[in-house]
Amino acid sequence: MQITRYIQELLYQHECVTVPHFGAFLTRSFGARVTPEGQFSPPHKEVNFNQLLTANDGVLAHYYALKESISYEQALRLIEKEVSSWKRRLQTQTLRFPGVGELRLNAARKIEFIPWGKVNFDLKAFGLTEFRRDPLITKTIPKLMENSNKEDLMFTPEKKESGSKRSPLLKYAAVGIIGVALLSASYYFGDQYVTGERILAQEKAQQQIEKNVQEATFDLGSLDPIEVNVVATPEEELYEQLYFSVIAGSFRSIENAEKKVRQLIQDGFPAEVIGNNVEGLHRVAYGRYETKKEAINMLYFLKYTLKEEAWYLEEK
Repeated sequence: MQITRYIQELLYQHECVTVPHFGAFLTRSFGARVTPEGQFSPPHKEVNFNQLLTANDGVLAHYYALKESISYEQALRLIEKEVSSWKRRLQTQTLRFPGVGELRLNAARKIEFIPWGKVNFDLKAFGLTEFRRDPLITKTIPKLMENSNKEDLMFTPEKKESGSKRSPLLKYAAVGIIGVALLSASYYFGDQYVTGERILAQEKAQQQIEKNVQEATFDLGSLDPIEVNVVATPEEELYEQLYFSVIAGSFRSIENAEKKVRQLIQDGFPAEVIGNNVEGLHRVAYGRYETKKEAINMLYFLKYTLKEEAWYLEEK
C-alpha cells in the first residue's frame, strides 16, 4: 500500500505522524554545524519512533483519504487492516519504511527503530549538502640573507703620486663622456617607458569601447502610454490567518453539529463550527488557536487527561 510513502511525505510537514493502534513517527530538529576541521553540516531533522503514541490524531487518515479520493472512514479501515498485517509480519521479519527507517523486535521483544538517515526532512535545508572546507594555504616569503661581503661602493681617490701631473683636458673629456652616456641611457629608457604607457592606454581604451558596446541601449521609438488602474488592497486582506484547531467530530447534519457545539460550550470549551471537510461534513472544534503550541497542548489534555477522542487540524 501507499501508507509508507504517505508517512514519508507527511514528515516534511508535521513533527508527529501517528499510525492508529501502532505508534508515532516523530521528528527532532538539529541546527547547522561546522566542526573545527572545516566540515559543514546543514540543519536537519532526525526521525524517531514512539510505540506508546497510538491514539488517532487524524493526520494520516485525512491525508490518505485526500490522496486516494475516498472517505475518512474508509481510509481508517484500510489503515487498520494494514496495521494488523504489520503486527503479524513484525513477529518474524523486519518492517521497512522507505526513506524513514526500519522496525524490528530486539532480544527483549521490544520494538526497535533504526532510522535510515538518508533523507533530510527539514525543508529549510533544501539544496544544502555537507561539504568540507579546504584549509587556507599560507605562503611564507623567506627573508633575504644579508650579504656579509658588502662591496664598498664609495670611490676613494687615488693619492697623487708626487711629481705626477695630469692635463685638465683629460678631466673635461672624462666628464663629457659620462654626461653623454647618462643622456643616452635616459633617452633610451624614457622612450621605452613612453611606448609601454601608450600600449597600456590603447588596451584600456579598447576595453572601454567593448564595454560601452555591450551596455549600449538602442532607441526603438516611443511607445503609447498605457493607463493601469491599481486598486489598493487592505493589508489584512493580503495575508490569510492561519489557525490550528482541535477537532471534536464531523457531522452530516448542521443541527447535530450545533448541538455538539452547545454541549462543548456548556463543558467550558470555546467550541465552534469551523467549516466543511472534503466530504461535506460539518467540523466541530473544541477550539481554534493562533499558535500550534496551544492547539497541541489542548490535544494532549483531551487525549491523555480527559481520555476524549480528538485530532489536530491546521487550517490554511
